[in-house]
Amino acid sequence: MAINKKELTNEQIVKAMQCRTADELMKLAKTEGFDITRDEAAAYLAELADHDLDEAALQAAAGGTGPYDAQRDGKK
Repeated sequence: MAINKKELTNEQIVKAMQCRTADELMKLAKTEGFDITRDEAAAYLAELADHDLDEAALQAAAGGTGPYDAQRDGKK
């Protein structure tokens, strides 16, 4: 069953981005309550590779903060 990405939390996405193999992603998905096939895991990893984030961006996604929050709050 394909995962609806709108159902994923930021924390789940960050964890998924840290997976390096389809097997790792399949194991993570199972612990999070999702069943995915090896092909789905491989496709998702390929999609994530197109959107690699650096450590700061990962932390911003995990914490829900980023440069736009600072700008919105009047901080630069």
